[in-house]
Amino acid sequence: MVPFLSRGPLPAGRDAQAPTALARLMQRAGEARPGIDLRGAVASSRLFPPLKRLPTHGLDPVLGRIGALEVRLATRPKDVRRAQRLRYRVFYEEMAAVPSALAALKRRDVDEYDAVCDHLLVIDHAATEAKPFRKPRPKVVGTYRLLRQEQADRHFGFYTAGEYDIGPVLDAHRSLRFLELGRSCVLKPYRTKRTVELLWHGIWTYVLHHRIDAMLGCASLDGTDPDRLALPLSFLHHFARASDGWCARALPERHVAMDRISREAIDPKSALQALPPLVKGYLRLGATFGDGAVIDRQFGTTDVFVVLPVAAIAPRYIGHFGAGAERHAA
Repeated sequence: MVPFLSRGPLPAGRDAQAPTALARLMQRAGEARPGIDLRGAVASSRLFPPLKRLPTHGLDPVLGRIGALEVRLATRPKDVRRAQRLRYRVFYEEMAAVPSALAALKRRDVDEYDAVCDHLLVIDHAATEAKPFRKPRPKVVGTYRLLRQEQADRHFGFYTAGEYDIGPVLDAHRSLRFLELGRSCVLKPYRTKRTVELLWHGIWTYVLHHRIDAMLGCASLDGTDPDRLALPLSFLHHFARASDGWCARALPERHVAMDRISREAIDPKSALQALPPLVKGYLRLGATFGDGAVIDRQFGTTDVFVVLPVAAIAPRYIGHFGAGAERHAA
């Protein structure tokens, strides 16, 4: 994927069958029937929980600012729809991913998780977007989707489970609170250190408020040919592999080996240069990576599992983008 963008994985086999979460939703509603082809069901908005006003659980929706840029939580359905439009613009128009009929019609990237997640928005108050008969409003230029473990357990589970077997990781750390990060994107002109720093300030404020212990999700490398991505994949496998208890393995039917080059043959400096900036950012924070990559042909990417225990984050980075950083004061 492009720099500073990690959409998060699609459920297993999305281009061949209904998403796992959607299938579970239909089963709960008593609509799933043996022998029915569910491939077209993704396009039906009836199957998605309706968007509603989003609670902030005592957290101030405005989490921080740098100049004209503000990071905040979505609190209204129209905030989420604006995030969906941004995702569509980046994923489908810039990256040429293949949209469903519903997404193409609405020009929004939509799935069933949007109604049960929290949404982080970066807004540029110096740039406005106007529509006929509407008052101009500040432009949404970045977004991240956040799914707390209690919400995942209450609804569809974690989205990452569509690509990786994360059960052993969750079972090994039953006392910890997990947060899934995904579906993030930033408009191309805003893919700067300042924007990413502001996003992480928002995430860190959210993590502190909800007493999160570990973050997980997927990051993406642009392209679907693992041999062309051999250097960055092998580097992550040999130099940044998660330890036992934290290392989720790609689902067997989707697993692609990452150790395509021997450790001795890797030039770490060249490998780092080949990584997307977001992945390099995760590495700097102390994140590690799972066993096996997953090819996402619909989006033209190769996904890797990322896990980041809060205890592993270097103190210097907490001081840089943490809640006490004055330059981010809301």
